[in-house]
Amino acid sequence: MILLTGANGQLGRDFQQLFVDNNIPFIPTHYKAFDGYMTLDVTDIAEAERIVREYPVTHIINCAAYNNVDLAEEESDRAFLLNREVPRQLARLAESTKTVFVTFSTDFVFDGTTEKPYVETDPTDPLNVYGQSKLAGEQAVLSSYDRVFVIRTSWVFGIGNHNFNKSVLNWSKSRRELIVVDDQVSVPTYSKDLAAFSWDLIQSDAYGLYHLSNQGEASKYDQAKYVLEQIGWQGIIQRGKTDDFKLPAKRAPYSKLNSTKAENRIGRRMPHWQDAVVRFLEEMKQRGEWI
Repeated sequence: MILLTGANGQLGRDFQQLFVDNNIPFIPTHYKAFDGYMTLDVTDIAEAERIVREYPVTHIINCAAYNNVDLAEEESDRAFLLNREVPRQLARLAESTKTVFVTFSTDFVFDGTTEKPYVETDPTDPLNVYGQSKLAGEQAVLSSYDRVFVIRTSWVFGIGNHNFNKSVLNWSKSRRELIVVDDQVSVPTYSKDLAAFSWDLIQSDAYGLYHLSNQGEASKYDQAKYVLEQIGWQGIIQRGKTDDFKLPAKRAPYSKLNSTKAENRIGRRMPHWQDAVVRFLEEMKQRGEWI
């Protein structure tokens, strides 16, 4: 049985669907009382332990996190609580109960000064509080227990929470001209693909640190342009620069992740990000969430 934290987020929702489709028993949790979810505030490790000891939990998959990159500059305590201390405590709980622990990290742990996709052994140097908190979480988990998976990913989008693709769709409804930065390059990653490939990796029992994102690479401008082309938007999209937007948190200019280690373990490659965007838009259409 899987204990799934952050189950109502975009990755959590796709894990839920994956488990339902494959008849895998799981416990979805939410920090507030919510229909269909078991209530769990992940900062309450005693309650998490109660659940793990009461049910036949074999894996703890942690999709709960602090993800507001800019607000983290002001709320560093909250960011480090959710991104470092919670994973640390859950990893220790997993060790004490002989369960597997899985948590997710980010390309924001890198400074973007390289010219080739980052591999797991490349030096880290986060440029903002969010990246620092996620790196601290990685280090805490990997030093706490040996049966853990730490999976770095990038620019996640899906049906669940707010994401860049959804922002682009919303902008397209009311604007005829957009300016999007072209000096941030990584790769958009579909949460549905991330959940499926992560689950395959988890079942390998080859514990450790992995990168996992869709194939290809893109700037934010490239991503937005592709989304808008798919929906037939007739406006004008122009290139901008990160410095033009005066954001609180500094961004890396290049943070594409190399997923070869994970893909070799799984035995197949992640789909290209453009293919993922097309499937995401189709999923949105089927749900009646746009057009």
